[in-house]
Amino acid sequence: MDSLSGFAVFVQVAETRSFVAAGRALGVSASAVGKRVARLEERLGVRLFHRSTRSITLTAEGALFLARSRRVLAEIEAAEQELSQATGTPRGRLRVSLPLVSSLVLPVLADFMAAYPAIELDLDFSDRLVDVIEEGFDAVVRTGEPADSRLSSRQLGEFSQLLVASPAYLARHGTPASPTDLARHACLHYRYPATGKVEVWPLAPGPDGSEAHPPVSMICNNIETRLCFALRGRGIACLPDFSVRAALAEGALVPVLADHLLRPRTIAFRVLWPSGRHPSPKLRAFIDFLGARMFGPPAEISA
Repeated sequence: MDSLSGFAVFVQVAETRSFVAAGRALGVSASAVGKRVARLEERLGVRLFHRSTRSITLTAEGALFLARSRRVLAEIEAAEQELSQATGTPRGRLRVSLPLVSSLVLPVLADFMAAYPAIELDLDFSDRLVDVIEEGFDAVVRTGEPADSRLSSRQLGEFSQLLVASPAYLARHGTPASPTDLARHACLHYRYPATGKVEVWPLAPGPDGSEAHPPVSMICNNIETRLCFALRGRGIACLPDFSVRAALAEGALVPVLADHLLRPRTIAFRVLWPSGRHPSPKLRAFIDFLGARMFGPPAEISA
């Protein structure tokens, strides 16, 4: 049991990169955490961390040990979950990676917390391509089609993209009548964090087959910035429909070039988790809750 406790302390330090933060999360002092790590390193005969006055980083051996430790702790937790299923109450830590779409997921996650108080949510918001299994996530929520055969998935719903601008912006600069008119407008763009590429707007080609190339006035890697700038009259933005519904209903934003968008242009939202074993009660509760709340009725599961 002391070894298992050492694993848990090591993983906490590796994830927080801080003895102080790890101690706070575990309810012990930073000194106690440091001593536990030192004993673990002595027993293993390797250094797990590079330490300096400013930072703590994993050694190559530490990175290897982290992957193994996460799997060990995950298996122990899975065994505990199986033994406690008779209680009927999903519980335990649930580590989830989610995209940077706060307006869509945050209300759902807050409601999930209220519905399942015995589940401890550990949320990582990032648009980078995470390795669900190697990084120890229970599940990830992402857009697009699944590309990892090691994962099972469930489609949560679909969304489309719209070009929008504020009435004040259009009053000052005019309303574009065709995609080529965008050359005279300020355009607010999205850059994919994983690739660094700028998102291509879903504009249909012109009658001669030519494609519009909207100028770049601003680039960012999240929804909230583009939405804020569009609402404040800084330009035209391409945004998911779920992020602008309220603003469109209130008249704070209006659609632009709606008749020139490619159709159908829908993008799937999915929750993915490691295949090969039946989902734990906490994971099953999470999957079902997202399926019911994010986009409407739950969808079927596919392996």
